[in-house]
Amino acid sequence: MVFMKIESSKPRKQRKHFFERALNEKRNSLAGHLRRELRKKMGKRGLSLRKGDTVKVLRGKNRGKEGKITGVNYKKGIVFIEKITRKKSDGTEIPVGVPASKVLVLDIAADERRLAKNRKEKSKVAKKEGE
Repeated sequence: MVFMKIESSKPRKQRKHFFERALNEKRNSLAGHLRRELRKKMGKRGLSLRKGDTVKVLRGKNRGKEGKITGVNYKKGIVFIEKITRKKSDGTEIPVGVPASKVLVLDIAADERRLAKNRKEKSKVAKKEGE
């Protein structure tokens, strides 16, 4: 992941840059740690979160709950997990967002390109899909 270098060391400018980032930069920072088995398999410590990934919440009121990601909000930096909801006053249930940094990725959505370790493998998979 390549991030634009922030020149200023002033906190005010740091915050300004953080909130005015482009969506592609926000997407890259919306990542979660992988569990040990996945780390060994992928050769990475973390991975960008996507819809369909199975995650476990590590912090907060919903600690210990597991489920698939049903939605990702890059603007706010949160993910929505299928079993984590709350009731509104009229009785309807709405999903509750969980910060991406508070989840552990247990399993990733089946995507061969994502499982590939390096660019050569990814390009092979892309060519295979194109046929």
